[in-house]
Amino acid sequence: MKKKLKVLVLFDGTSPTTVDQDFSDELKTKEWKTEADVMNALGTLGHAAEHLAIYDDVDLLRQKLETFVPDVLFNLVEQFRNKSEFDQNIVSFFEMQGKHKGISKKILHYHGIHVPNFMVIPRGQRIARLKQPNFPLIVKPVKEEASYGISQASFVGNDEQFRERVTFIHEKHNSDVIAEEYIEGRELYVSLMGNVRLTVFAIRELVFREVPPDEPKIATYKAKWDEEYRKRWGLENQFAENLDPALLTNIQEKCKEIYRLLTIDGYARIDLRLTPENKLYFIEANPNPILADDEDFALAAGKSGLAYPQLIERIVRQGMNTVRD
Repeated sequence: MKKKLKVLVLFDGTSPTTVDQDFSDELKTKEWKTEADVMNALGTLGHAAEHLAIYDDVDLLRQKLETFVPDVLFNLVEQFRNKSEFDQNIVSFFEMQGKHKGISKKILHYHGIHVPNFMVIPRGQRIARLKQPNFPLIVKPVKEEASYGISQASFVGNDEQFRERVTFIHEKHNSDVIAEEYIEGRELYVSLMGNVRLTVFAIRELVFREVPPDEPKIATYKAKWDEEYRKRWGLENQFAENLDPALLTNIQEKCKEIYRLLTIDGYARIDLRLTPENKLYFIEANPNPILADDEDFALAAGKSGLAYPQLIERIVRQGMNTVRD
């Protein structure tokens, strides 16, 4: 029988919090579904789980570690002071991995992984006329996640649109910009888990049923999170269909290679574009994907035979193994 563990689940705080603050009411709301799903699963598994929300004071973690003394931390934190660009600093504080989109692409390009041609435009740098990469481009913040900062206006076809969008992101999001060539093709999401031995779950796909052929198919913020928008344009996340077995194997192996090259631990979702010619392009890696039971990662695990409570259990056990290593 496996040992029952003391698990400390770390949440995003939306305002200053205290070390023993109760979030029972928040956990009943739609906005806190991921946190509630994880806490419920840990309870179902018999673990002693407590939560801590962090807004602007990481010393709360030190205090909680002293009083609760957990066996493992379960990190759901994605921002600090409501700023998602600080998530990698929090992750570093928890001795976990986080990477800059541009650096990830440079690493993978060096190792022969196909990535869209791209450039990074830091804040304060003059916005010059582009020679490379070629239009059309997707222009987005370097450090935002969950497609925040990506809209139809992110798709630019000329220098004027490019300069306008870069200026907007520099000022509105206070962020450096990454501009990459738009890759026409299928939007695939590949979920992986493991440290040394990796498991690749069933592949998910964002399909664009009602988007006209001449319109860009991009995973904007609204495309992911606005239900009315998704219904209007026929956007749906589903399991990828009609992938040739050899192509499926290639996708799985390529994602394992990406996972290892980016030194990801635990679990992650790799986002890809598959062109009509079956050429794979890396778009980005998310080492902290949403873990709600109805989101892509959990659904992919379930399709592969790993029920939600067992998925959470495996994440916890992997965390324990990482600590021992």
